[in-house]
Amino acid sequence: MPNLNELIPDAEVLVALEPDELGLRMLPALASWPSWQGMLNAQSFADVHARPNVPGQGEALGGPYPARYRAEVGQAVREAWQWLVGAALLIPSPGQAGAFSLSRRADRIARAPDPVRAHAPRTLRRESLNAAIREDVWSLFQRGRFDTAVFEAMKGVEVAVRTAAGLGNEMVGLKLMRAAFHPETGPLTDYGVEGGERHARSDLFAGAMGSYKNPQSHRHVALSDPDETAELILLANHLLRIVDERGRAAAGAPGRVAE
Repeated sequence: MPNLNELIPDAEVLVALEPDELGLRMLPALASWPSWQGMLNAQSFADVHARPNVPGQGEALGGPYPARYRAEVGQAVREAWQWLVGAALLIPSPGQAGAFSLSRRADRIARAPDPVRAHAPRTLRRESLNAAIREDVWSLFQRGRFDTAVFEAMKGVEVAVRTAAGLGNEMVGLKLMRAAFHPETGPLTDYGVEGGERHARSDLFAGAMGSYKNPQSHRHVALSDPDETAELILLANHLLRIVDERGRAAAGAPGRVAE
């Protein structure tokens, strides 16, 4: 099994990590806990992986870290353990009081090349997303279906623009965006700003639709980076904020204000 020292060789680095960072880095060692070590709990894990090295007494009597870090390493490991429990990555083992095992999600993260990065999709805050995409897109993102999550987010923008602009179902994609945000005639255009900004807003929506929604309508677009996926979803979220604002303004305005 991988030793904690193999995963984090430097004791000073280990004790400087936040509980979530250390907990995620501990997962590969937790996932490979052998049955001959007995039940897996915080104390047994710390005894095996975080005990201090005693010079001259051999590895069998000590662990990988200098003895002067014993208290700090033990404290850091216990804090990380509690974070893993709170995050439902460590769960009580059925039928064995006091023992723990990895949850299904923790097992997937532990097998990833970079557990911290593998956990990154969970950092997209569901409550920060627009109601139009919150449930479906967040769920897809959490399940790692990144291509579909981005497509659904941009489709949410398309539907919201069509509804707010009062345009027909035959208007889709770039054609819809150009009509809704046309600098001179668009129902969602902000006529209170100068012409260059109105053109830029039209370009923003058309560019987002052409770059991130239309390609996925016609071919497979492989997205594997959770950070990039989150950025694209948040772009769609920002566009939806604009649509909501312009839709309210259009609904309350008696007519267009000329430049």
